Amino acid sequence: MPLQSIAAAFQRHFGHEPLLVRAPGRVNLIGEHTDYNGGFVLPAAIDKEIYFAVALNDSTTARLHSYDLNESYTTEISEVHRDETQWANYLKGVVAQFQKRGIEVPGFDCMFGGNIPIGAGLSSSAAVECGLGFALNELLGTRLDRMELARMGQQAEHEYAGVRSGLMDQFASLFGRPEHVVRLDCRSLDYEYFPFNTENCHIVLCNSGVKHSLASSEYNTRRHECEQGVAILQKYYPQVHSLRDATLEQVEKHREELGDVVYRRCRYVVEENLRVESASNHLLEGNLEAFGQDMYGSHAGLRDDYEVSCKELDVLVDVARTVPGVYGARMMGGGFGGCTINLVAPDQVDNFVATMTQAYHEKLQLKLETYKTKIVGGVEAVASPASK
Repeated sequence: MPLQSIAAAFQRHFGHEPLLVRAPGRVNLIGEHTDYNGGFVLPAAIDKEIYFAVALNDSTTARLHSYDLNESYTTEISEVHRDETQWANYLKGVVAQFQKRGIEVPGFDCMFGGNIPIGAGLSSSAAVECGLGFALNELLGTRLDRMELARMGQQAEHEYAGVRSGLMDQFASLFGRPEHVVRLDCRSLDYEYFPFNTENCHIVLCNSGVKHSLASSEYNTRRHECEQGVAILQKYYPQVHSLRDATLEQVEKHREELGDVVYRRCRYVVEENLRVESASNHLLEGNLEAFGQDMYGSHAGLRDDYEVSCKELDVLVDVARTVPGVYGARMMGGGFGGCTINLVAPDQVDNFVATMTQAYHEKLQLKLETYKTKIVGGVEAVASPASK
């Protein structure tokens, strides 16, 4: 069990008793690239997690250790800044957010590791940010609420990882609830839970094996293209502050001025927001077939209009469509690699995995990793394995 290993390794490495924290990764059933456009998303926390052991150390130094990489990093708290050690940047970014809020962070020791596949689009970075933020909030007694911790994680991502991500990943890690997905309105930050019964339907992820970085220029380019679209629409519709406020009719009417690329980016985002609302209603009705059709529509939009898919992801979705018991499939995450998310009837999961693995190898000569996931609760402190 990773938690036990990390708790024991912390004691060996640092010689004192830590607070233990579990921080989950996330899946997003539908609503991709909508969060930074003020739209809707429908994520859930999953049982791929980062475990933290953290304790104050009576010094002015942060001693950080990545269990999985077996690498250590030390910095004076007063001199926290970005540098070439990327994994440490996420943690330092969180420390900087406490400091920005006027909270003095003393020296601390931190060891972390887990089982979220890196580069699979399951938000390992958000889990790292939220896990440390939660731990320091507990240890310092600062009583920041979960939404504030999510915002701090997002800002750490912006300022220390260079990714202008939306709030969804951090929100999902902190606000997850077992057997539920949560619809977040990224403009108002209102949210609503929807039951997701994993006895009726399993979530299976297929990892394309293509490594991608959200910090890639394409992610930030898409965000800029959406902002260009808003600037044009706002000239005619002052109430349009983000693509969340735009209608398909408005986008169509100004297609020529938007230009082909920006038009298609805007059309995708507006349509995707409509799909999230539609899919949420299908969940309430228990209509998994209709939910799955919205997922396929989402993938087509990401492939053709938003242009963030890739050959590997398209092959996985095309094959999934032909497998018995699959309700829906789509690419998930920033794009250009990572995972597809698939909703599969429980009695068909083994056949699905076998069929997908074989087809991926036959079509692309690539090895497929799959993950069967459960929906779990959000970031929390956990008891020491020894004390259970």
